[in-house]
Amino acid sequence: MSRLWHCRGWRAPGVRRLWAEKCASQIVEFALSLPILVFFVVGIFDFSGALSLKQKLTNAARESARVAAADPANDLIGSSLAMPVSVRDSLQVVDNYLLSEKLNDCGILGAFPQPTGVLTWTFSAPGNSGNGCPTAGITLIVNRGYYFPQAGTAQPSSSCATVQVPNGQTAIVATCVTLQYPYQWQFTGVSGLFGGGFLGPTAITTTAVAFNEN
Repeated sequence: MSRLWHCRGWRAPGVRRLWAEKCASQIVEFALSLPILVFFVVGIFDFSGALSLKQKLTNAARESARVAAADPANDLIGSSLAMPVSVRDSLQVVDNYLLSEKLNDCGILGAFPQPTGVLTWTFSAPGNSGNGCPTAGITLIVNRGYYFPQAGTAQPSSSCATVQVPNGQTAIVATCVTLQYPYQWQFTGVSGLFGGGFLGPTAITTTAVAFNEN
């Protein structure tokens, strides 16, 4: 039998008051524990969602860098303005991967590339509530001339900016791909109810590097 039936059921006069007080305490305990339970449940789902998105973006960036690095490098000659085939392949891989993972690609495949450095192209797909795209949109950066010191341990930056090579040190030329996708945290609103000020990153960013094969 449920506790509620026991609370409403007949009890001897001598224990009725004691039983009623016990039931009232259970209601108070439930009222106090419910917000904490919601706090943890929302946090678990929110952070697991962010980790899942991070993993998907990492896979997309890694495959994008691998495909571009495997393409011939002769399409990079004189390509300061035009978009090389290898960069187009990199973009196509990202778009296909996002769609296969049921993520909105925000029409990034049709985004106009902006040369943002030596052998670096940036694709920005602005947010559009009409097609369900997040407000911040998507950003993809492809650097086909990325290099870093052979003996260095520095990780690539989120902008895929080339690391300066010290004098006399050999550089390894590679392809660097950065993918940035917005993420809306539900945990922010819940933490505010408890007086917290949690502010998660507005976007999940991942970067991958693959050595050029040609």
